[in-house]
This record gives sequence, C-alpha cells and structure tokens, in this order.
Amino acid sequence: MPLRTSQCVILRSGFKLAYINKHKPWIETTYHGIVTENDDKVLLDPPLIALDKDAPLRYAGEICGFRIHGQNVPFEAVVLDKSTGEGVIRTKDKLDCELQKEHTFTIQAYDCGEGPDGSNMKKSHKATVHIQVNDVNEYSPVFKEKSYKATVIEGKKYDSILKVEAVDADCSFQFSQICSYEIVTPDVPFSVDKDGNIKNTEKLNYSKEHMYKLTVTAYDCGKNRASEDVLVKISIKPTCKPSWQGFNKRIEYEPGTGSLALFPSMHLETCEEPITSIQASIMLETNHIGKGCDRDTYSEKSLHKLCGASAGTVELLPAPSNSVNWTVGLPTDNGHDSDQVFEFNGTQAIKVPEGVVSTTLKEPFTISVWMRHGPGSREKETILCNSDKTEMNRHHYSLYVHNCRLVLLLRQEPTESENYKPAEFHWKLDQVCDKEWHHYVLNIEFPAVTLFVDGATFEPFLVTEDYPLHASKIETQLTIGACWQGGSARMTQYFRGNLAGLMIRSGKLENKKVIDCLYTCKEGLDVQLPEEVASSVKVEFNPNQSSLSLEGDDIESFEKVMQHISYLNSRQFPTPGIRHLRISTTVKCFNEETCISVSDSEGYVMVLQPEEPKISLSGIDHFARGAAEFESTEGVTLFPELRIVSTITREVEVEAEAEAEAEDDPTVQETVVSEEIMHNLDTCEVTVVGDELNGDHESLEVDLAQIQQRALEMSSSNVGMVITGVNTMANYEQVLHLIRYRNWHTEALFDRKFKLVCSELNGRYISNEFKVEVNVIHTANPMDHANNAMVQPQFINQVQHASVDLSGHNLANTHQASVVPSAATVVIVVCVSFLVFMIILGVFRIRAAHQRTMRDQENGKENEMDWDDSALTITVNPMEHSSEEEGDEEEEESEDGEEEDDITSAESDSSEDEGGEQEDQQGSSRQQQLEWDDSTY
Repeated sequence: MPLRTSQCVILRSGFKLAYINKHKPWIETTYHGIVTENDDKVLLDPPLIALDKDAPLRYAGEICGFRIHGQNVPFEAVVLDKSTGEGVIRTKDKLDCELQKEHTFTIQAYDCGEGPDGSNMKKSHKATVHIQVNDVNEYSPVFKEKSYKATVIEGKKYDSILKVEAVDADCSFQFSQICSYEIVTPDVPFSVDKDGNIKNTEKLNYSKEHMYKLTVTAYDCGKNRASEDVLVKISIKPTCKPSWQGFNKRIEYEPGTGSLALFPSMHLETCEEPITSIQASIMLETNHIGKGCDRDTYSEKSLHKLCGASAGTVELLPAPSNSVNWTVGLPTDNGHDSDQVFEFNGTQAIKVPEGVVSTTLKEPFTISVWMRHGPGSREKETILCNSDKTEMNRHHYSLYVHNCRLVLLLRQEPTESENYKPAEFHWKLDQVCDKEWHHYVLNIEFPAVTLFVDGATFEPFLVTEDYPLHASKIETQLTIGACWQGGSARMTQYFRGNLAGLMIRSGKLENKKVIDCLYTCKEGLDVQLPEEVASSVKVEFNPNQSSLSLEGDDIESFEKVMQHISYLNSRQFPTPGIRHLRISTTVKCFNEETCISVSDSEGYVMVLQPEEPKISLSGIDHFARGAAEFESTEGVTLFPELRIVSTITREVEVEAEAEAEAEDDPTVQETVVSEEIMHNLDTCEVTVVGDELNGDHESLEVDLAQIQQRALEMSSSNVGMVITGVNTMANYEQVLHLIRYRNWHTEALFDRKFKLVCSELNGRYISNEFKVEVNVIHTANPMDHANNAMVQPQFINQVQHASVDLSGHNLANTHQASVVPSAATVVIVVCVSFLVFMIILGVFRIRAAHQRTMRDQENGKENEMDWDDSALTITVNPMEHSSEEEGDEEEEESEDGEEEDDITSAESDSSEDEGGEQEDQQGSSRQQQLEWDDSTY
C-alpha cells in the first residue's frame, strides 16, 4: 500500500527512520516579468512561489532553491523563504536594452529532499519566464554627418536648402525619436523644422555675406540634447547659374536594402527662364565592376542552370579544383569579386583534357564566352581552337579575333561530295576592340550561324567557303588562348585579353531567354513613376538599365520623376565600390532653341561592403560503428546530424561614459550583433583525410536519384566527393545526410577521417572545415559461461562524452547473484568481466574509478549516458546483500521519476501507486541486458 504524506518508514525494530519526500514542488507554467536597465530586481506576474504538498514536513515540504535553464541567461533566482517557497528573480549584471529587449528562459524549483543532506530531492516541472527590459533614456542624439554644407543663389527663398539628420541609439520608440532641431547660432536668417530641413527666412545678399556658419542641435523625445552640435555652412553665390540643385555627390547604398532614391531632393534651377521642354539622360557607369556590372559570380555552368538552360553545357574555363585542374596556373583577374576571369597576355594557353568535349561536335551547337579585348592587331588571336594533335596543322574549328573582327572557322568533315561549303564567318564589331566586357553567343546550325552580342543579334558581313577536310585518323587537340600546331608541336596565334565563362553546348541551340538571363545585370537604374506625372514625362531605358532618358515639357513633373529615379542591386552580396553617375540635360525655350545651358552633374553611388556570411558546419564529429555496418550494402552515414547555418555579424560602435575612476573622455565600445540568414550554396566537397580511398575495398556513396531530384551534380575520385549546383542550404543538408562510407575489408581498419567544406558564390564565402572521425568496433566471438559466472555490475560511475552511438556493442548479462559469493568467486567474476569488456571495447582503455557518494550523484549527474572514448569506469560490487538490492530498486524508481520534469503532481501520485509493478518490470529487464545507469551509490 502506498505511503501517505504523514507516514514515515518504520524498520522492523520499530524505530522511526525518516519522512518520505513524496511530492514534487509545484510552480506556475508561465511567468512574465519587467526589469529596468539600471535595476537588478525583476517584477514578476505572478510572483515566484513554489508549493509542495509535503508541507509542513521539514525538508520534504521546504523549497531549497530555484534553477534557471538556458544559455548565457543573465538572471538568477533566489529563495527568500524555504517554508513558504517564496523567491525572486534578479539580474546578475546590468542589462542593456539596446543589446536585447527581451529574455526567455525556463525555471525549476526543487525541495530540500528527505533530510539535511538533500537526499531524494525532487524537482518541479519547468516553467517559462518572459522578461522585458525597459529602456532608460541614456543616449543623446548624434548627427549622421560631422558637418553639412550647401550653396544657394542670392535673391532667392528656398523651401529647403539642406536637411540635417540626427539619430538616437536608445532602444525604445520614445527615446530613440528625434522630436526637434534648433539653430543655436543667434540672429541668422535661417530656420529649421522638426524634420531637420533648413531654409532661409529672407532673401540672401552676396555683398552682405559670402557664407553663413550655423550651429544646429537636436533633441530626442525624452528632451535629451545632442551630444555634439553640428556645423552647417551655407555659401551664397552672387549670380544665378542654371543647374540641378539638391544633388548629393556621394550616395551610399547599403546591400540588401532594395532600391535607393538617387535624387530625392533634386530640383532644376532655371534662373527664372521660361522653358518649353526638358531632356535629360542619366548614366550609371559600371564597366569596371566584374564583367561590366554586378552579376552573380557562380560558376558559368551553374548560371546556365539558373537561367533555365537544359543539360549538355560543358564549361571549358572552370575554377580549379581537385577534379578539374587544367586551368591551374592560368593568371586570374582576382580583383573583381571572385569572378572567374582569366587573363591571357599573349604567352599563355591551356589544353583541354580529352573527354571533356566530344572530338566531333554534334550539330546544332552553341559557343558562348565573356571577352574583354583591346585594340586589334594584324595577327590572329585565338580564343578557342580544335586542331590536329600530331603530324598536320589543320584547324577543324576555331573562334578567333583579327583586326577587330570576330571570326568563326568551321571546316566540314569529309563527305562524298567535294564541293565548296561555308567555312569562315566574319563579323566586324566595335565591341571586339573597345576594352570593355561583352557577352558573345554563337548559335551554329550549319550553314546558318547567328551571333548575339550583349543580347543583340548580328549577321556576318562576310562568309568564305572552303573544301571539307580530308579523311584522317589523326586525333584532335582542343586549346584555349592559342592554337596547337601538330606538325611543329607548338602553340601559335596567342590571345591577348580576358576571357570568362567559355562554354560549349552540343546538340541544341541556346534560346534568347537564356541568353538574356546570362547577360542581364543584377544592378541598374529604376524609376517608379507617380500616377500624376506618368503621362507627361516619357521614360526610356537601355537594355541593361545602366542609363535612361527623360523627356517632358513640365518642369514640376520632370523634377518629380527625377526624384523617383533609384539605384537597385538585387544581389544578396553585391560587389562593393563606386558606381559613377552622370546627368546630361538639355533645356529648350519658346523659340525651340537651347536658351540656357545646364552643365552636366556628376556623382557616384558608393556600394558599401556587405556583411559577409559565416557558413558554419556542425554535427557529430566522432563516433563508432561495428565492423558489420561498414561492410553492409548500406555502409555508415558520415553526416547523420549535420547542420548548415549561415550568420552575419554586425559591429555597432556606441559611446559610453567612462566610470568615475577612469578617464574623463568617453570610451568607444563595440557591440557585436549576430543574426542567421538564408542563402544558397554552390559546392560541398568531402575529402578523405589521410590515405586516399582504395577502390578495391572502400568507397563513398550517395543516392544519385536524390541528387538529380534537387538539380545537383556529383563527381567523385579516390580523394573524395564533390557536390555542385546552386541550391538552398536545406537541400544541401539533405543530400549530405545521404553520403555513406563503405569498407568491405575492415580487418585492419580502426578509424577513418573525413573533411567537409561548403562554399557560396564560386568560393567567395567558404565554411569552416568540419572533420569527422569514425571508429571501427571489432567484436570478438561469443564466449560461453557454463556456470553463469558473469554477474551484472550494480554500480556504474557516470561517464560523459559528446553524443556517440553504441550500436555494435553486445554487452551480455546473466542472472544476478542472490547470495554472498566467496572470495574466489569474486576474483573470477572481476577477471572475466575485465576480459569481456577489453574484447568488446577494443581500442578503448579501462581504468578504475573511486566510488562516488550519494550526494555527488544527486548534485552532479546529468540525465543522459554518453560515450567517452578516453576512459570507461565500471565498478562491480558483488558483495552487496540481496536485502539491500530492494532499497536500491526503490531509489532507482524515484530517480526515474525525477528525470521526467514535465510530469504533474497528480501523475506523480499515480506513478507511485504502481511502484510494485514497475519493480517487477525492472527486475525482468535486468535479466535481458546490461543497464547503463547514471547513478552512483
């Protein structure tokens, strides 16, 4: 019959031993709290009170403490009264609302156990605590610029000459808002509104004052004044000069913020001349960025897939890797955001290995390439050439530049007829020699050849004919940057310039949609026309949106359109640097002639450095498996719990007042803020650490159907496996979970090590090296024990390690001894146990450890058993009397109850009523297997 709260354990002699701690403490399931930045006490709703049904019993009915769970929780819980269970939560250190506005963690209450030693202590369920940090107006406004300046023309009144802007670092809406600006300098003809716009209150006179210097301050909504006032310089021009006003020369663009208005405050100064029409062109110069503008820097093969090109495209200038090495040593233009740009200076050329491209291209086929080439020379400069490998110098097909002409040579293979056929196609193009990047695509469907340059179609101006080639068994050699002369065994017709993304697609032509996608910039100009002016101003863009032209007859509508022109960069990680802007304007008066001259306005967009992502690979990095698993058809999964997480870290500088004992000057503190972001990966490479894979008895395998289903590709060699393709981190995770290692000759194998590295944007961002070591567990033949001499260990000290699978270990167990064994039996049991564990664990060492006390076990144990490859400590005590085993079982039962933290008090009572049945089940399970117990007696 279960014991009641008031009952106590009575020994056979009739003496009272101790009260039983029957119930768990109880607390609320959710708490909400508020704490101010400069305070340490948390106001909780409801108050923190733990109740225990064992009350008023001493110890069992008292609350000894609260335990907070969570990582880096800046709070602690303290018991105020053990008997009532009242407690409080307070901060460990001062909190900063600007760093974190809210905190969430869990809390548990635990009683004092059955006695002063804390035995049989019980814990409550875990409750969730939400704490909000209230802001204190500790920061003052700070101006974005150290100083401001503007120029105005005398005799005019402006609605807004310039705008000053201050920000406040406080976290709350009230204290972070700027409520007002004020001009500190007295007796100046200027005013400032609450938004920071400064205007003149009277017409200015150049003869009276050439320049005004104003001091402006700002107040936040908590009435804190700016830490430093800002200086504003306003220059006066003596005469009116038609020009665009309100145009900032430097415009900063922060990556990932969408479109940015370039001229939000721009207006045209016409010096009061009546005008009838305005024409303007805005040009964004991006020729120095990558291949002419900001484009994705994935491999060209990946870009073709992203643009919808079908399979069959072969990349001839890939980034060097373990499996692709023919571009190693070729100079690269590494100053352009990791674009795969290769430089040819007239002395370098490379040979493409056999098997990369078929010796005879299947028509139709497509050749595409990015090229930057300077002024032409009289010599031929070969981009791509397929020629005889030995004996003769015949060119089967080639693409080359000659005198600012692009020429495709395509000799027909031997046929029955010996008639002339088209062999050379010539295009005369300014783009070939203008030192700028251009995208060339040739669609060849003999005898027709179509050329696309930057998405535009060009027809050849000259086509020459030649006889087909004579039949020959000579193999061909494909080269890039020059042409191979087989007869003289040397290179000739070297190319001078830059190449990138050289591709051949055999059997199918590239469609216009894919070509436009490959060429289109990720950055450009954009304009969202207001409805009221959409019909009055004509807007036209060039194909890559690097320039636009405007035409209208109403100056007010024209200015509104200019104010809505924006810069847009859709790349997640754009190339930082300057993009020059130029505005050219033509104004006509009533006589339809140019009446006033508006000089060109120049400025630039400064694309700021994007926050670089940190790609982190994590998971189980060390585990053991049985030899049979390695030898099975499934093998062993290398990355079963791999996680790929990408974060960006921002550093925010804030000024803090020095402490009283420190110096008077304020110090600058750096606050680091990290956040998780999602983006694509394009490569993950698994490499063997140590000896290469032996194909005779080991391999890395993966389900190819799963890879193809996610539009990825896989290549493997004796050094590892490479998975390529632009895809999400989640899809890469799923594929990497499928990689298996097999070894069907494990007799001499004890461990294998592997390394995993993933990257984004063609190697621009690379993850950490995640290393995995797998150990092989060699099991011995089963041993027969005729007298059941192997006794189950009753005392096992806890050992901890990072999660390691124990599958493959067969720890046998026999019936538990029920009588006190002799000294000889004890020695035999210990020796046999030692021998069996040495055989099972193999490479692991066994050492003895001291028996831990009950208090150490209660205070230090964790509710899990992990594998430790450094030592396994097992202490067997076969001398324990059978009468004491019953008490041990009761203690184990109570500990099992403690581990289930979420059980309610009612469920706890029910579980105790079924204690006898549970003990029977435990006794039965002990006859079947050796238990790993995390308790110590």
